[in-house]
Amino acid sequence: MAKGYWIARVDVHDAERYQQYAQSNGPVFARFGARFLVRGGAFQAPEGHSRSRNVVLEFPSYQAALDCYHSAEYQALVAVRAPAGEADIVLIEGYDGPQPG
Repeated sequence: MAKGYWIARVDVHDAERYQQYAQSNGPVFARFGARFLVRGGAFQAPEGHSRSRNVVLEFPSYQAALDCYHSAEYQALVAVRAPAGEADIVLIEGYDGPQPG
């Protein structure tokens, strides 16, 4: 079964409020088996548009990624995060097929 991922790009306008969200989301993500692959950090955007913060979360399955986002617990956190900035969030199924080589 392919893993699931969240790809989030965020411009934070209220760092204090965003920090409340960031400090509160761990238990919700853990409940759905998520782990951070990217959480901020240096980046380059050689093509297209970017935002100031990037996050990639890995879930054990695409369904777990969907369930987490749509859960009441996470939607309560969206109410904290949303006023703190602008976000683009993609929930995506991983790929388990052949690789180059």
